Amino acid sequence: MNFDQVAVVAAGTQSWVHSPADGVARIKLEREAEESGHVSSFVRFDAGASFPLHDHPQGEEIYVMQGTFSDENGDYPAGTYLRNPAGSRHTSFSREGCTIFVKLNQFADGDDATVELRPEQQQWRPGIGGLKVLPLHEYQGEHTALVHWPANEVFQPHRHWGGEEIVVLEGTFCDEHGKYPAGSWLRSPHLSEHTPYVEDEDTLILVKVGHLPQK
Repeated sequence: MNFDQVAVVAAGTQSWVHSPADGVARIKLEREAEESGHVSSFVRFDAGASFPLHDHPQGEEIYVMQGTFSDENGDYPAGTYLRNPAGSRHTSFSREGCTIFVKLNQFADGDDATVELRPEQQQWRPGIGGLKVLPLHEYQGEHTALVHWPANEVFQPHRHWGGEEIVVLEGTFCDEHGKYPAGSWLRSPHLSEHTPYVEDEDTLILVKVGHLPQK
């Protein structure tokens, strides 16, 4: 996997691929060699679908985009953020159907916190300009957050130390390189630069910074 290049999966450009579990499909966003297990995907559960008991050797990070995702520990509605640390295991399913963003086997050494942040537990903070920010997780320079952009907001030019990864959840995220509607995923390398903005609609993104190779 080449982390020195910008990677974009625009909404609607990729097809869902069936997984080994009936009723569960995936769009693969990034995937290293099978022996490393480094995977990021959109995963869709049909109503009543389940994925059998499985292990997470190096952790699992989930954001519930639509519907309700469940396991033996609880039900997690849209907007929930989860971190299951290295060595965890569960059986995942959805009674009504759901879509999640999931990253596997990408936890830094020592990042062993279990996180469960439901929408009613989340606290938004004022950001730069008209932005609102909802911090989700932080560990040794890695930051994950939701960012709400009001219509017509323009952010200052900036550089990404340790890279940036974005999932567009609502609206359309833009910069000088393109426009990315809801359902898009993009990853920018260490020290990349851009000037992001949105146009005539409020936009919500999930953003992670500081987690890519710093070469």
